[in-house]
Formats: sequence, structure tokens, C-alpha cells
Amino acid sequence: MGVIFVFVDGIGFGKNDKQNPFTNKNLSFFNKISNGSGLTNNFKEIRRKGLIHLKIDANLDVDGLPQSGTGQTSLFTGVNASKVIGRHFGPYPHSKIRPLLKNESIFKKVLSKGYTSHFMNAYPDIFFEKSEKKNRWSCTTLMAKSAGLQLNRLHDVIKERALTAGITQESWREMLGINIPEITPEKAAERILKVSDEYDFVLYEYYLTDKAGHKKSEQFAFQVLEKLDRFLFSINERKKEDQILIVSSDHGNLENLEIKTHTRNPVPLIISGLSRYSAVQAESITDVCRIILEILDH
Repeated sequence: MGVIFVFVDGIGFGKNDKQNPFTNKNLSFFNKISNGSGLTNNFKEIRRKGLIHLKIDANLDVDGLPQSGTGQTSLFTGVNASKVIGRHFGPYPHSKIRPLLKNESIFKKVLSKGYTSHFMNAYPDIFFEKSEKKNRWSCTTLMAKSAGLQLNRLHDVIKERALTAGITQESWREMLGINIPEITPEKAAERILKVSDEYDFVLYEYYLTDKAGHKKSEQFAFQVLEKLDRFLFSINERKKEDQILIVSSDHGNLENLEIKTHTRNPVPLIISGLSRYSAVQAESITDVCRIILEILDH
């Protein structure tokens, strides 16, 4: 069995209005896995053979707006990081919760059970230069490094072993001047599915949804969502019977373009391809790590 976890930064369930880009009926994946409601307040929990789609809490019983540092740490470790430091914190992990990412991450737990893991994201040289100089790493890169996993570079993208943060590679060409071809979301999906054949657990992080939410740009939001939707739709349609697609988030944001901040809205937990383990119980993002391990064990 191969589990593909696509972590989508900053998406939640919002109002069914024009300020919520998830009401767009052209989003094939998000409409299909929500019975047409999209990520809106009209959504009703789905539990059927092959698909579980739930609303889960990202507030973690802490006041204020959820942030990426604590939200992602909670999502990837199963520990309520916001409670550990008494507040939401981000975008980078607080010093008090970095040990959780180093010692209790989903990567560490998967590997300790004898399963194999792969972190699909690739980073340009400038990322490593800045991160190493400041010794400041994101939640995903810190936990990958701490688990002994490779952080992918340009040569891994060329070998089709990794994906850039924008899925289709054009930002590396246009913004960084790196000579790699642009690919379609469908080609990116084919790449992650092929890699998933070799590993028990593969994680890919997509952060542009959060960036689009902060920008409050309807046009940018559509561009970001359209790529993501095509990518997820293609993975979902083409995955094998023994491949499970999981999608979740750390906090809300993009579902409300009226504001540029995060929201306290619930976030999705989507599990596609699960035929036997149907009794998934989840209330918050702290349950996702446990669920992934349970799926691998069944």
C-alpha cells in the first residue's frame, strides 16, 4: 500500500458566496469529493466505500487565528503544538515545538515502523543558502532533515523524482531563471504516482493556496486552485487500487477572500481509495498523523 499525503496550506470550509473560490463549479476534484458543494458550509460529511471526507478543527482549543508553525506541527506530529506554547505561532515553528518535528514527526513514526518515506518537494539552491545561513527551516523541511530524508534539489526534479512548490515548474523558470521545462498538473500527478510505487508514504506540500489567500486576489486564487485541482483530480483518477490519497490542511484562509488573514474555519480531511478501513474518526488536525499510521498498518 502506498499513501500519498498532499498537504495544502491554508484551505478551509467557507461561506457559499463569491468570496469563496471553492464555489467554482469548474473545480473537478473539489466538487467531486464534496458531492458538488465544494469547500463550503453546505458540505455534509461523506463516508462511503473509497471516500471519506470530513470537516476537522484547526483551532485546537486555543484562542486567536491558527498559524502555520503550530498548525503544521500539530498536523505532522499528532501533538497539539498550540497548547504546548499556549498560543498559535507561525509561519516557522517556535523553538519550543521544534523538538516535536525533530523527534515525533510523521516521517520519524513511519520509518520507525519499518515503512519507507519520501518527501516530494524540491528546493532551489537559494533556499538552502538562506535556510542554512539563518538556521531557519520550515516545518516540513525540518522534520524531513531530522528523519534523515533527502531534501530534493534541481537534479531530482530533472530526474523526475521531485516536484517544485508550484507543481508545474514554471516559477523556477520565470522567477529564478532555472532552465527546466514547464509541465502540466497531469504530468506532475503522473510523477508523484510513479514515485509512490516505490515508497509506503509520500508527502507533497503545496503552499501557494495560503499565499493566494493573503493576497486576496481572485485571479491569483483561481490560477493556484486550478493547478491544484487538476493535479489532485489526476492523482485520484489514476491511482492504483493499493494507493491512498490523503488531503488536509493546517488552517483556513483561501476560502474567504474578503480578508487577508487566516480563519478559524474547519479544514478538510479527504481520504480517497480506502476500501477496508472505513471507521476513520477525526475531530482535529492532531488526528491526521495517527490515521495515516493506522492506514499503513491495515
